[in-house]
Amino acid sequence: MEMQIGIQKKPSIFRVMSGAMVVAGTAIGAGMLGIPLLTVKAGFWPACFITFATWAFMLFTGLLFLEATLWMPPGSNLLSMTERFFGKKGRWFAGSLFIFLYYCLLIAYFAGGAPILMVPIEHWIGFPIRGSVGFAIYGLIFGSIVALGAKWISRVNLILTVAMILSFIFLIGVGSQAIDSEKLMRANWGISLIAAPLLFSAFGYQNVVPSLCTYFEKDRKALRLSLIIGLTIPLIFYLIWQWLMIGSIPKESMEVALKLGQPATFALQAIVGKSSIYLIGQFFAFFAIVTSLLGVAFSMVDFLADGLKIRREGVPRVFLSFLTFFPPFLLASYNPQIFEKALGIAGGFGEAVLNGLIPIGLVWVGRYIHRLDGEREVFGEKKMLSFLFFAGIFVVILEIINLF
Repeated sequence: MEMQIGIQKKPSIFRVMSGAMVVAGTAIGAGMLGIPLLTVKAGFWPACFITFATWAFMLFTGLLFLEATLWMPPGSNLLSMTERFFGKKGRWFAGSLFIFLYYCLLIAYFAGGAPILMVPIEHWIGFPIRGSVGFAIYGLIFGSIVALGAKWISRVNLILTVAMILSFIFLIGVGSQAIDSEKLMRANWGISLIAAPLLFSAFGYQNVVPSLCTYFEKDRKALRLSLIIGLTIPLIFYLIWQWLMIGSIPKESMEVALKLGQPATFALQAIVGKSSIYLIGQFFAFFAIVTSLLGVAFSMVDFLADGLKIRREGVPRVFLSFLTFFPPFLLASYNPQIFEKALGIAGGFGEAVLNGLIPIGLVWVGRYIHRLDGEREVFGEKKMLSFLFFAGIFVVILEIINLF
């Protein structure tokens, strides 16, 4: 879920918490709906391990991205950073990867969100909606909001975010009564790694680091604390979420949801005698998906406007919104069961490279080739950078194995 807000100059604790909320809000979203589909195979404790390991990797690479951003003039972004340290080819590579990542995410949000929205619409109109029509309705509704501009996106996103948080609290409160401690004791440590690519997409937040640097006027201490606190909040969310899903739902029901390409909340209907859990779960899933959709689409419209050198309002904005929503509509219509796979591809390739390997490379070039001064954000020098680099490569390989 993307969030973009202005942060005024305030006492340090307020600035830190404001930044932390931006980081947490960016990370938490639809990605969490796919996590239990894969971690359920490993069991709760292996799931905790791989979730924590992914959190550590994404925190370190975010801090590395912060280090590289602090070497740049105010207002710099990923494209200008990659051009400075990698040249024009690096800029083109990063830009292409950005488009790839965000389209993968939008495809997942179409595949996961449209079927949920169609249920109340079908009930209202009195007949079923089949095929690409449902995806078209979904795209028209939220594409129109994006086309109307930042004010509409901000207002709708605020309402949906509050609804998501409330539904999550209700879901945990009601669902905790169905926890079976025996389900939590299952463990298959060897298979836990398959969830790493999808977890990468669930912990993605690095795109907001340059904006935070500008808002915080390069206040290194406040920025560092914002990243650490902000990313720890999703860690806690995801651990509680997996405790609920793995501890209450039969593994077989999760496997069915995975096979059908549905979010994990669809498996909540397997909890007998607690129909309210499934309903609350569907509300939560929809709000999580749509808040993520609006944020990613907003960023994609801005990115395309910069790349195509056209205005972001009026008729040009409608055109940009069409470019943002039409390709995901086509691919989700072609393969409606693509939710988990699209998230995995986004994490295993997009996040692992764009928000993992690229920050490592930026810092390596800045530290050891350009010999730039500045405080180190991650300990360990070359050994740590090498370890993180090979960990990122490992996740890319895992996603290739998952696909083929």
